[in-house]
Order: sequence, then C-alpha cells, then structure tokens
Amino acid sequence: MNAAGGRWSWDSSYPAPAKLNLFLRVTGRRADGYHLLQTVFRFLDHADRLHFSPRADAAVRLLTPLPGVPPENDLSVRAARLLQDASGCRQGVDIRIDKHLPMGGGLGGGSSDAASVLLALNHLWQLALPRQRLQEIGLTLGADVPVFIFGRNAFAEGVGETLRAVELPPRCYVVVEPPVQVPTAAIFAAPELRRDSPPIDARGWTPDDIGNDLEAVACTRFPAIAGCLRHLSAAAAPARARMTGSGACVFAECSDPHEAATVLRRLPPGLRAWTSAGAGAHPLLDLAG
Repeated sequence: MNAAGGRWSWDSSYPAPAKLNLFLRVTGRRADGYHLLQTVFRFLDHADRLHFSPRADAAVRLLTPLPGVPPENDLSVRAARLLQDASGCRQGVDIRIDKHLPMGGGLGGGSSDAASVLLALNHLWQLALPRQRLQEIGLTLGADVPVFIFGRNAFAEGVGETLRAVELPPRCYVVVEPPVQVPTAAIFAAPELRRDSPPIDARGWTPDDIGNDLEAVACTRFPAIAGCLRHLSAAAAPARARMTGSGACVFAECSDPHEAATVLRRLPPGLRAWTSAGAGAHPLLDLAG
C-alpha cells in the first residue's frame, strides 16, 4: 500500500528515502581494491520522489537529467536497463525524479533512486523477481543500493551487501548540507584513510558506537564539512554531530521533533538544514518478496 492507502500503480509517486550511517568502520581492503566496511544504515522520512510513465517501445528515458550527468550514466536509467536485461522484459518507461536529496551528500540519493526504480518497475512491469535477485542487480550499481532494496534498517558488512535487520528506537534528526559535493572515490583513495579498524560483532553494536572512519579525511579535504560539524555540535550539545557516509552531510540525533526543531533554530543563519524522523522501514518494502 502507498502512503494514501491505495495500491502502487503507474499514477503513484514512489519515494526514494535518504539514509544515514549511524557509524562506519573501514575494517580492511580486498585484493580488488574494494573496501570492507561495517555500518548501520538508518532510513529517513526525507526522500526524492519518482514518477513513471509506460512507453509503447522498449526505450528508457530520464525526463529530469541532472546537470553534468549524461542520462545514460544516471543510476536510475542504468537500473531500469539492467532490470530489462535480467528479466527479458521489452517494456519501456519514462522516469521523472523530483530531487530533494543532494548529490555527493552521503545520504544515498542516487543509490536510493536506483533502488526505487528496481522495486517500482519490478512491480509495474509485473516481473516478480525476488528481493534477493533485485539486491544482486543493485550491487552492480553501487554498494549502497542493496540496503534500500533490503528495505529495513540494517547492520551492513562486506562492501555493504551483507545485511542484518536491526530494530532502532524512534528518533528525529537534524541534517546539515555543507555547500560541497564529496566524491566518494576520492575519500576511499586517500592514503591517510584508516583501513584497519577492528570489526565488531553485529549483535554487540549499540547506538553509543558512533564513529565514522571517513570523517577525518573528508573534513581535512573539505573544510566546510568540519565547520558544519562544529556548528551542529554546538547547537545539539551534549549530543555530538557526525558525518554520514563519505560526506558531505552531517547530522545530530534528537529524541523527538520538538528537540530537533530547537536544535535547528540554534544553527547560524545561512546553513542549509532540515529535520526528519527516522523511518522504521523503507516505504516500498512491500513491493518485493
């Protein structure tokens, strides 16, 4: 069921929610260069919105291309075409995305869009591919895509593909968007990045474990992130602000919407910031079995 209580259809608006990394450790590096991670993903209510229109041919068109990103390279277009190839489907689609999540922000915007494309078109094209198969397709697009298809807040390991659902308490978050876009590859390629954090048992993780091994590298290379962390930590004290993913966005956890609104008001004028509730599950969870 969608948010309006009806069935998902071609007329629906499909959400692609943001995620936060509540902690992130780099525990090693594989021979192929991919980094081994541990992290907890938390979904937010803040989301891009996707709209789909069927086509009479097999073409996939993105009606809202991002500046500087050729449509054929967009993760959403690539996701739709991979789904066609995996299923033998010859249906086409026009895709329109209302963007609310920043590029290079560490909120999973492009990955979330791609996951919602896979979930929505698997439903709209009546392909009935199982969730695990969609996750496998998603992993070829990026390490963050599978968790959005998995559909639950999760403890992730490996390169992000080994997922274990976790129950998280209701919380609200204040998110600040620094005026920079962070290229994930550049952060992971940094020679000063720590790559030997000791792994922890997923069953032993608690919300008190909040470190992010990528934060120091991102702050050094993008001082605007460090500045936003200082401003948000001051506004949210005694809570400590932290960075999500490889940046650039930073966040602070609050107990309820009132506290989040108070922290938001304490921020200096001119910062791009917003509040969001943590979500218990992906809003498209019911679109795959």
